[in-house]
Amino acid sequence: MSIVVKIGGEVIGSGEAQLLAKDLRVLVEEGALVAIVHGGGPQATALQKQLGIETKQVAGRRVTDAATLDVMKMVLAGKLNVDLCAALNAAGVSAVGLHGASGLTVRATRRPPKVYANAGPDPVDMGFVGDVVGFNLELLETLWSAKHVPVIACLGADADGGVYNINADMVGNQLAAALKADRLFLVTSAPGVLKDINDPSSRIPQLTCAEARAAIKDGTVQGGMIPKLEEAMAVVDQGVGAIHILGKLGPGDLVRAVREPGSVGTTLRP
Repeated sequence: MSIVVKIGGEVIGSGEAQLLAKDLRVLVEEGALVAIVHGGGPQATALQKQLGIETKQVAGRRVTDAATLDVMKMVLAGKLNVDLCAALNAAGVSAVGLHGASGLTVRATRRPPKVYANAGPDPVDMGFVGDVVGFNLELLETLWSAKHVPVIACLGADADGGVYNINADMVGNQLAAALKADRLFLVTSAPGVLKDINDPSSRIPQLTCAEARAAIKDGTVQGGMIPKLEEAMAVVDQGVGAIHILGKLGPGDLVRAVREPGSVGTTLRP
């Protein structure tokens, strides 16, 4: 079984990282091929503030100038990647930290100026922000064959030396599609897709893509869960077996989600 796990920066450094690592050890020992993709938005924003660098956003997306790109390198490929690998190694998982420029693990091109919803009629240049164009799957397969788990920071790179900041959901989704992974886990701040955004007990255990589209159309799904679901559905259409949207992890939650889809978070299926 091939599994891609995308986690946000808020998970790294919390107790959740240790729980995640223990669950991943169980899955790896059972023969799963696991790749981890991580972001680090909160930590990057905090470091920018500490350094006196303004955080600029357009339609909820970070504008990445040269100074901001340096911050992303320090946070993503530096502290967070090291801390996450250390937590995994402590749990008995042999973690290998990577970023886009590591053997061009994540190949990317700089995103051209484009029009964004709720950002006016004119195209916006987001700076050193990239779009994924491919992955070095041979490198990942080499690591898996030696029983290692790749831990990939969400930076992309090109053969000319360019490095780009990329949304971690996008990297995780596209990697799962490229691998035609059996499972993609999106570990978020929400406990799954909710019927009532203010009521965690209104979690929807399982959704088909058709049901998810209907829930978006009738207003059941709101806010930041809409783009997350839309991007996830596009990946399911590309051959990913199932996508699990999980919130704050408890002991054994990740293993339980694999063995009993829908028991934790929300499972999206074709």
